[in-house]
Amino acid sequence: MYIQRHAEKTVLKLSKMFGAVLVTGARQVGKTTLLKNVAQDAAYVTLDDPVQHAAAMQESGSFFMQHSPPVFVDEVQYAPKLFPHIKMIIDSEKKKGQFFLSGSQQFKMMKSVSESLAGRLGILNLPGLSLREINGVSLPNRIKTQYGIT
Repeated sequence: MYIQRHAEKTVLKLSKMFGAVLVTGARQVGKTTLLKNVAQDAAYVTLDDPVQHAAAMQESGSFFMQHSPPVFVDEVQYAPKLFPHIKMIIDSEKKKGQFFLSGSQQFKMMKSVSESLAGRLGILNLPGLSLREINGVSLPNRIKTQYGIT
């Protein structure tokens, strides 16, 4: 059973503003589930798969020929070599919402992402489920207004 997250609208908003969206957070907070629900039109590839991980690391230049955008790359922290290629694709295509990325909060990954994709990436840190989300209660209007959620 999928529990609707308040962050869904934020991810959609970021995908209209940036070429790539990165959802980070601790283990098991629902990053993959959220992005699979929001980015349903994007092809899905997980770098937990040893074959995909090897391809991303050893053949990063051709990785996106097999997985053309829009694409959701899960566990992207395992292949930082992909970031320069994501940058080149975003710069050449000039389209929004081409890449949906998920990964754990690791300082090294965040540093690589910040340097490689500055101005091209919207980042969302996903917390665990809130009681409001668990109980299906929407956010109060004052909070929606404060954070620009429609």
